[in-house]
Amino acid sequence: MEETISLQELFGVIKKRLKMIISITVLAAVVAGVISYLVLTPIYQSSTQLLVNQKETKDSSIYQNNQVQTNVQLINTYNVIIKSPAILDEVINRLNLNDSVAELTKNITVGSETNSQVFTVSVQNPNPEQAQAIANTIAVVFQKKIKTIMSIDNVTILTKAELSENPSPIKPNPKLNIAIGLVVGLMLSVGIAFLLEFLDNTIKTEKQLEELLELPILGVISEVSKGNVTPKLKKFKLGKGA
Repeated sequence: MEETISLQELFGVIKKRLKMIISITVLAAVVAGVISYLVLTPIYQSSTQLLVNQKETKDSSIYQNNQVQTNVQLINTYNVIIKSPAILDEVINRLNLNDSVAELTKNITVGSETNSQVFTVSVQNPNPEQAQAIANTIAVVFQKKIKTIMSIDNVTILTKAELSENPSPIKPNPKLNIAIGLVVGLMLSVGIAFLLEFLDNTIKTEKQLEELLELPILGVISEVSKGNVTPKLKKFKLGKGA
């Protein structure tokens, strides 16, 4: 016999285990908040901008068309060079960092807008001052080294990395994590509620008994306890005829 469940029964399951659903949802949000504020290490980001722009020559018409496109295409090459040992080894030595080149590379991001001659070097670090120092040192070292590496002088430091008075970490985001915890907790608790209801094979209503035995209910014998005039369901009386 095919079993179906109505929308009313769905809400009935949720209402029945509402306390459990609320408890698990709140607990998940609290756990997410505790982990975000007390467990995860705050990560700060500092960025510097560099301009790829060859100094204008006497033949400005050739420069305007060809050189700009060349500079834009070079940004992809510069992305690789910035993260190479040729640059980062000197950055590590200047700042006396304990990180290896591989570890430092993971915390560096180089990005640029489409068809833009400006690209941004961003550095993430648990220490905001360290992030600022690394970003600015990378820019200085890269500007110096690129002259030797590619025999060109077309990089200018457009904006240095600055440190605000009260820097805010970019991650973790406690509010977002708590919101995710609420959603996950709600989904998990509702799933548990329906799982418990599915595993509960006790008979609670006349309808369930009729569907199970395929017999009509002829009457219900109720029990009234002392001091309580509300009938309490005790037994079902079954029959084969109406």
